[in-house]
Amino acid sequence: MSDINPLGVFLRTRREAVTPAAVGLPEGPRRRTPGLRRAELATLAGVSVEYLIRLEQGRDRNPSPQVLGALGDALLLKAPERILLYRLAKESGADKLLCTAVPPPALTVRPTVRVLLDRLEPTPAVLVNWLGDIVAHTHGYERFARPLGVLDRTEDRPPNLVRWVFTDDRARAVFPGWGRVADEQIAYLRNEVPRHDPHVKALADELTVTAGAEFTDRIDAVPAMPVRSGIDLVEHPEAGRLRLSFESLALPDDGQRLVVHLPADEATARALDTLNGRTPGALRAVGGRNRL
Repeated sequence: MSDINPLGVFLRTRREAVTPAAVGLPEGPRRRTPGLRRAELATLAGVSVEYLIRLEQGRDRNPSPQVLGALGDALLLKAPERILLYRLAKESGADKLLCTAVPPPALTVRPTVRVLLDRLEPTPAVLVNWLGDIVAHTHGYERFARPLGVLDRTEDRPPNLVRWVFTDDRARAVFPGWGRVADEQIAYLRNEVPRHDPHVKALADELTVTAGAEFTDRIDAVPAMPVRSGIDLVEHPEAGRLRLSFESLALPDDGQRLVVHLPADEATARALDTLNGRTPGALRAVGGRNRL
């Protein structure tokens, strides 16, 4: 085995960069260690000092996603640092999960569903599979979602709504009611496929590291039913404040759902028309159950 231990180096340097005051600990006298002591980080993360030493020294290179998530929380890591932590752990051998035994969620679109999406233009509408991967969308959704970062790809993976909500800081700026949006993404994830599905487990392991307690507290809580309709408040960087009615329509034969967004007031209708380069009046406001 190589002596290179990037995971241990990352953990040690991040530990030394966090001040005790930042995590609510007293500075204390005679501190020879910059940042946190190993014992302090171990206590904050709920692991033993001996185990933390093994990780930093590279004698254990297979920490669980739960341990990595707890370390990320304790070290106050931001989303990009959590993503780096997850990748370093995979490179060190932490990701041993193979998903080849179960077919992955479909990334194809039935021709009739494709025609339906075309007929919905210029309405923002998106087709997602049960893992939250974005499979297809209208041009109206492209113009609405691209400035939010929703459609950004990472590596060779399709855009994923669950990953975006929990790991992209833009999601929190977009949704003033981010907590409820996060709850509903978990509800869809838990109700549309068994949790022991290896693809769900792989995504859950990833987000346990990259999102930490805000994800794990929700995924481990009592399951809730997804909300299929309502109104979202969106702070759009180009169109301003939007009130969007939504309908989530299940396509059980494909393991997919179609989410259609409609303007809930005239100001939102005008803003969406402007995003689409259309004369106001192409979209009309509709009512909906408010969940702001």
